[in-house]
Amino acid sequence: MSDRFRKGLAIVLALALALTVFGIGGCQPDEDDGTGEEPTGDVQKGGTFAYYITEPAFIDPYNAQESEGTQVVQAVFDSLVTFDPLTLEILPAAAESWEANADATVWTFTLVEGATFHNGDPVTAADFKYAWERIANPDNASEISYHLAPIKGFDEMQAGEATELSGVVAVDERTLEVTLNYPYGDFEYVVGHPGLAPVPQAAVEADAEGFAEMPIGNGPFKLAEPWAHNQYIKVVKNDDYYGDEPNIDGVDFKIFQDEDTAFLEFEAGNLDFTHIPSGQIAQVIEQYGESDDGFTVAEGKQAVTGLEMAVYYYALNTKKAPFDDPKVRQALSYACPRQKIIDTLFDGIRQPADGMVPPNLSAYEAGAWPASVDDMDMAAQLLEEAGYPGGEGFPAFTIAVNSGVGHEDIAQIFLDNLTQLGLEVTLEPREWAQHIDALQNGEYDIARFGWIADYPTADNFLYSLFITDGSDNITFYSNPDVDAALTEARQETDEDARIAQYKEINKMIGADQPVIPVMYYSHIHVGSDRIRDGIYNAQGLFNFESVWLAQ
Repeated sequence: MSDRFRKGLAIVLALALALTVFGIGGCQPDEDDGTGEEPTGDVQKGGTFAYYITEPAFIDPYNAQESEGTQVVQAVFDSLVTFDPLTLEILPAAAESWEANADATVWTFTLVEGATFHNGDPVTAADFKYAWERIANPDNASEISYHLAPIKGFDEMQAGEATELSGVVAVDERTLEVTLNYPYGDFEYVVGHPGLAPVPQAAVEADAEGFAEMPIGNGPFKLAEPWAHNQYIKVVKNDDYYGDEPNIDGVDFKIFQDEDTAFLEFEAGNLDFTHIPSGQIAQVIEQYGESDDGFTVAEGKQAVTGLEMAVYYYALNTKKAPFDDPKVRQALSYACPRQKIIDTLFDGIRQPADGMVPPNLSAYEAGAWPASVDDMDMAAQLLEEAGYPGGEGFPAFTIAVNSGVGHEDIAQIFLDNLTQLGLEVTLEPREWAQHIDALQNGEYDIARFGWIADYPTADNFLYSLFITDGSDNITFYSNPDVDAALTEARQETDEDARIAQYKEINKMIGADQPVIPVMYYSHIHVGSDRIRDGIYNAQGLFNFESVWLAQ
């Protein structure tokens, strides 16, 4: 899932996953919250949580492709499964149970009885089939359709040869059977993607444009009114929710175009959760305090650092010369001043990226991408070997960034190094939605991007971003050997063997250098002193169901 800027509040490591827990201490008095601290009182019901986002691209799940829209979608919709906010263990959601056959090619999901959409319509297996076929329909140009690629009938739909996913069958109202083209042991993770939630067919087809502005979901919160673009998105508690009742009355997703404005609103008491602006991290930590790993009892506003399951990188348009030359791509990667960026703008709290698999995934291997170190001498040497000594003859180019959330500052430090190599380069800031469109259309030379796990697997980073013809392969990278290895790894049912395969694939991609890994994200947020039992996990999603607000 594409990302922009993130950070969180008190971090706890569980199953090697970094996540953020803030305001712990408000559990029920007779429960052990695992902190070693005595609970401070009963949960208080009510109140509205004020949460900062930038303008989303979509809040309709069929195209939940980036962090801002997905934050809203996961509050309004439930997919078949969800992930424990602390451990990211798979848990039931819209499906109460599921099972796979012996070779993991057929998966059967049994839906929760009595669940309804926000308009009162029952949630059935047919609603999942319709939702997934809506995503797989090429006319809808969904950027998340590749998640359904393993399902029988997907390729035929993409080619315009079929109008349904033959591998998805609504056996009855509560039984969904999914047949895959090949064994895929991680498929149960895939169906936890927030965008693979059910949608009510009649409501969508009655007014598709209206549904995009005010989607009707099956989750713990529902839209209170249509999306007020560039202003806010308001959701309120769904009183008819089949699961546990949220503690808060609702969430106001307040939309600001830049993090500095949002932070001022936070300091004025108008936001409960926001980003810490670049250059202010150390100051905010000093002012509000910082907690190391573990649960923390809230004693006021909190700011804490911790590794996310995410990577910040620059995409290289491999369809364009001279970026079609691996030596050029490696030279530019060596020229990226990762540590300087981290020290200058993030007070040293982030980690330089040495590949595209984050350290909190088991397939991570240190130094997997050799060119992902800071070495201006090697950059100059490779440029010369590529035919551009001292930058001579290298065409002028741009670095595209999404504006307003600090990416210009990061890119400027990179740009300074590139000009030292004799290259002519300028920045091209764009609004987020326009930036996404330009990347998908290949309208860029070098472009800032980020990826945070849709689900906690290496496949989600390597297959999603580097398989030929993948919808998130914005670099247009293509290597038949990598394609074959990725396909083989998906079919490996032994977990240890699969992890070993992904380690080798990561190295193969690194040798081609289609992107420039810059840094692994860490949480960079601050929360208000009202927050209790709030969890912001390693995937950058806030658990609005558990949080409550001290009045």
